[in-house]
Amino acid sequence: MQRPPPEDFSLKETKPFLGGGKITGDKLTTTYDLVEQMQYLYIRVVKAKDLPGKDLTGSCDPYVEVKLGNYKGTTRHFEKKSNPEWNQVFAFSKDRLQASFLEATVKDKDVVKDDLIGRVVFDLNEIPKRVPPDSPLAPQWYRLEDRKGEKVRGELMLAVWFGTQADEAFPEAWHSDAATVSGTDALANIRSKVYLSPKLWYLRVNVIEAQDLIPSDKGRYPEVYVKVIMGTQALRTRVSQSRSPNPMWNEDLMFVVAEPFEEPLILSVEDRVAPNKDEVLGRCAVPLQYLDRRFDYKPVNSRWFNLEKHVILEGGEKKEIKFASKIHMRICLEGGYHVLDESTHYSSDLRPTAKQLWKPNIGVLELGILNATGLMPMKAKEGRGTTDAYCVAKYGQKWIRTRTIIDSFTPRWNEQYTWEVFDPCTVLTVGVFDNCHLHGADKNNGGGGKDSRIGKVRIRLSTLETDRVYTHSYPLLVLHPSGVKKMGEIHLAVRFTCSSLLNMMYMYSLPLLPKMHYLHPLTVSQLDNLRHQATQIVSTRLTRAEPPLRKEVVEYMLDVGSHMWSMRRSKANFFRIMGVLSGLIAVGKWFEQICVWKNPITTVLIHVLFIILVVYPELILPTIFLYLFLIGVWYYRWRPRHPPHMDTRLSHADSAHPDELDEEFDTFPTSRPADIVRMRYDRLRSIAGRIQTVVGDLATQGERFQSLLSWRDPRATALFVLFCLIAAVILYVTPFQVVALLIGLYVLRHPRLRYRLPSVPLNFFRRLPARTDCML
Repeated sequence: MQRPPPEDFSLKETKPFLGGGKITGDKLTTTYDLVEQMQYLYIRVVKAKDLPGKDLTGSCDPYVEVKLGNYKGTTRHFEKKSNPEWNQVFAFSKDRLQASFLEATVKDKDVVKDDLIGRVVFDLNEIPKRVPPDSPLAPQWYRLEDRKGEKVRGELMLAVWFGTQADEAFPEAWHSDAATVSGTDALANIRSKVYLSPKLWYLRVNVIEAQDLIPSDKGRYPEVYVKVIMGTQALRTRVSQSRSPNPMWNEDLMFVVAEPFEEPLILSVEDRVAPNKDEVLGRCAVPLQYLDRRFDYKPVNSRWFNLEKHVILEGGEKKEIKFASKIHMRICLEGGYHVLDESTHYSSDLRPTAKQLWKPNIGVLELGILNATGLMPMKAKEGRGTTDAYCVAKYGQKWIRTRTIIDSFTPRWNEQYTWEVFDPCTVLTVGVFDNCHLHGADKNNGGGGKDSRIGKVRIRLSTLETDRVYTHSYPLLVLHPSGVKKMGEIHLAVRFTCSSLLNMMYMYSLPLLPKMHYLHPLTVSQLDNLRHQATQIVSTRLTRAEPPLRKEVVEYMLDVGSHMWSMRRSKANFFRIMGVLSGLIAVGKWFEQICVWKNPITTVLIHVLFIILVVYPELILPTIFLYLFLIGVWYYRWRPRHPPHMDTRLSHADSAHPDELDEEFDTFPTSRPADIVRMRYDRLRSIAGRIQTVVGDLATQGERFQSLLSWRDPRATALFVLFCLIAAVILYVTPFQVVALLIGLYVLRHPRLRYRLPSVPLNFFRRLPARTDCML
């Protein structure tokens, strides 16, 4: 029995026709678009007037039915209105036109059979063509006709034209692809949409002290702490060491909040009376709208807040009693930080919250979502497999969602979107999902009420050449308990355009994150907790949009849960480190061969070089940098030609043991029945997750060293190679003793001469790409 051939997980370069032209030498023959043109027949139904009554009461309940061959769309209907306004647009794909005439019929909605009021018929050969960005076609009044072609009472205002998906009417139009979908909510759920993430702030609450607290038991020293609640987030201070009516804490608590601020900050001063019993000594609510906002580390003014005590009487009534108790706090909204809501390895935005601190953009990112092929059936419908696919892309604060293509394993979207780029060392994420909220699919057809994930693509901008159009077909990979599975391929066109090459090169010398992350850094545990809260806030806000971008979609795009323990990831990170160290091991073996005279000619040359460097030590550093320059130039011919993509072999997804996958997909805490095993297993996973992160970070640093000369980031490698050439020249003309003295004095410089921000070389190094982009 022959084994089935392995699945093809490779990236494929394509040459599609974009914008009516084609790619020639990485340039477009037309600058029209990054997607293939799709022709549509549009009809805008604006309004009607002077419609005759059809009911016994002399009124009518009108609506318009637009019909083209087997495709039919209807507007909403109005009750008892002879002059209705709809202003709805219908779009019919030109590839599926099956008739020569377009018919718009005005009908009166009835219980048994809808009555015909009149119709307007268009010959497709006489409909004008409109090419964006032409001016919109003005609608016209048309007299209604009966089925015999005779004029009847009433007029209908319409506009009919041929256009493309670049037409401004395209996003809001009813599409013939969705002809089987009915209902306003369902239609809204399949249209393309642009979302914006809420503006996130870090809220710092510095609890300083309290005064005149009055516990119920005045014969004991109170054990007082402060509980702070912000929405679903709750933190509390330690118990004050000064057990008196005037306790002190001077402790910082950090929260994530989003504009518009909907809930106040609730503070509760509590006394620990018994191990499981706390008494509330006072509460206060602080609205966030009036808090100070700071953009640097200058201290804000502290304030005293009045505490109110709530007492519940025997009758169940709640009474507020005013006290002279006060609490002293310093509260502010931190605008100098970037609120991390994504994985630090795949961040798409690194700007601080405050817009006053933003720098001008350095370029534009354009994404064309062309089509997908070979999608797997995600649910059952009428006894057969089906998929209703749509794409979601995230970069910065802007999310986009394409329209849903109904019941197709080869959907064609051909939609284009644009983002401003403020930092090249960022990542664009594109995900493909199955819409499980049509026709009751979430309940009856296995959708489970959640949109199923089909796959995800990440593209790091620093690995792209500027002004080049990348057209590739990316495999959509998803890890299941049974192993890695290819769910199809998505075809994308990407172009990164730089407005100023000098400004972009300058970005490599700046810190990756805003200054406040270095001047007043947050702890690792704080960042983990704040990132979790930020992702929950973003998913909640986007779920409340219309149509909603559902929680499971947002969490998948933001890589929620990627920090959990996985034997597969740990093995992958270990072998990443071994791959980095393999270069040093190879150098050691090569030197051993030199020592044993395996190749006499090479050994003699090394001896000559060694003697020269000993006699002329000032040539050591110039020679090293010159060799690095030559190696970088030599590797230019093997530079990567395609953007990196998820690597199943690097991730050890294709060779993972079933037991390891079962452990990876196990719940946390574990679902194993034995209590002792659960406790030990969870503890092991928690500790191993931290070790896994450290190992991954070590591998990342080593891979950044490798990327200095690999041309994976062409701009960074060009800067480094140029630096090596300049350094080789400068070090050649500078005495070695002077160089050594300057380096020693710089390393041993006084603390007053040290700047708290990271140095330029360190900033440059942190911006280099690693192979984390290719990890599943």
